[in-house]
Amino acid sequence: MALFTKTKQRVIRLIYVLGLSVSALHAQTLTVALQDEPTAIDPHYQSFTPNVQLAATLFDPLIRKNSQSVAVPALAQSWQVEGNIWTFHLRPNVQFSDGSPFTAADVVYSYERVFKIRNSPSSYALYLNQVKSVVAVDEHTVQIETDGPAPVLLANLAMIPILSQRLAQQEGLAELGQAPLDHRKTLAGTGPYQLDHWHKGTELVLTRNPYYWADEPPWSRVIFRPIPDGHKRVEALVTGVVDIIEAPPVADIARLEKMPSIFIQKMPSLRLLYVSLNQGPDLPEGMKNTNGANPLSDQRVRKALSLAIDREALVQTVMQGIAQAAGNLLSYPNFGTSERFALAPLPDLDQARELLKQAGYPRGFTLSLGAPVGRYRNDEQLAQAIAQMWAQIGVEVQVELFTPALFFKQRDQYAFSSYLSGWSAVTGEMSNPLIALTMTPDPALGQGITNWSHYSNPRLDELIRQAMRTLDEDQRAMVLEEAAAEVLTDYGILPILFELSTWAMKQSIRYDGRVDQFTLPQDVYPNH
Repeated sequence: MALFTKTKQRVIRLIYVLGLSVSALHAQTLTVALQDEPTAIDPHYQSFTPNVQLAATLFDPLIRKNSQSVAVPALAQSWQVEGNIWTFHLRPNVQFSDGSPFTAADVVYSYERVFKIRNSPSSYALYLNQVKSVVAVDEHTVQIETDGPAPVLLANLAMIPILSQRLAQQEGLAELGQAPLDHRKTLAGTGPYQLDHWHKGTELVLTRNPYYWADEPPWSRVIFRPIPDGHKRVEALVTGVVDIIEAPPVADIARLEKMPSIFIQKMPSLRLLYVSLNQGPDLPEGMKNTNGANPLSDQRVRKALSLAIDREALVQTVMQGIAQAAGNLLSYPNFGTSERFALAPLPDLDQARELLKQAGYPRGFTLSLGAPVGRYRNDEQLAQAIAQMWAQIGVEVQVELFTPALFFKQRDQYAFSSYLSGWSAVTGEMSNPLIALTMTPDPALGQGITNWSHYSNPRLDELIRQAMRTLDEDQRAMVLEEAAAEVLTDYGILPILFELSTWAMKQSIRYDGRVDQFTLPQDVYPNH
């Protein structure tokens, strides 16, 4: 589908205004059914898709990613780089939602705050790990010095929303590292909407930001309703309770497509669903019949588990075609991927059994597989299907299912032998999942922030660091391909599939979708 341009959006809005009175247009409310509720409004607390997409509506970064994950100007209207010094020229006359002016000091404060957040489940420091210093040259100029070349700096800065330093100081929170902060007064942003109220578990209501610097969004009021159950989201749409829903269940898509009142939007995504294996020296939780050793620390066992998974069967049966079998951490031909891993590995049960025998587990062993219920499309069914596939090679699996919030808490405490989870490579290049999911964890540097497997590979770490120092794009792509090959052939992580993004909505509106799977109400427009 062709990209929906800003010019086309303005034309549609103009037609819409001509057909309705201004008062009727401004009275409109958009109601969105969310697959998952944010864990916090604080935009620096946790790098978690529901949080990030909400932040993209309430706040602005210096650089924004468009629907195809390409960096475009936001609060910075232009920039240039000389060596390791990046100079950003900020938009003049931008105001926060309380009417206070946006300045370079807010950028400095926001970037410094990221590193002060304590106990973040998934730190935003990942996106600033190459930033050495941030200086306000004047009210509308910021200079960033990087620790060596920083080829993906723009993509990373797109992930850091800007908060008001003045409001933080006014509330006595300027130096506070504890998060999340969910106070409406403190969390003023420069985005198209501002927070009205949040009743957790029920609704999160936004209203237009009267001081927004860009085009006025089409809806005066936005209501987010968290409905984790996919079938209940569909029911809410069909009965008119909501206007648009995220991720309709694959079993319902064919039925919805036949309904004249409903429109379905599909597009590829950057989200990987993967299995992580606890490879620590100690026996993981849920592990049995191993003679005291951890079988997952053996590459042959990890390879056997991968070979037991029929990814294409998962796509066709569990996902009913609304997915793509994964052979890499990012789908080919995104930046840093290679054709070598473009296709998912084929299952081979005989080879898998032989590898287990060679590793000393001819009769297999027992492990636990943790998974969320309702966080990803058909996540529960995927976990159960993978468990059945592992059972075919003699590995007995105890599937442990939790609500998303409890699952992530348990995962972060290494409570599973293995777990099924997801990662959205919002920067659109291989360095993002490699740094987050596979590097040896170092929270201070933003490395391995979502590596809860004890996997550590010094050669992989060095290849990733080399890629992040390489400005030449062809060379950087080659190094990233080598780094991906290192972790994939070591079976340090098992890619399973890439989700396809889908939205269902009333025929009276349209949303063209995004590869990062965000649902941004400012980009939903009337279909008249």
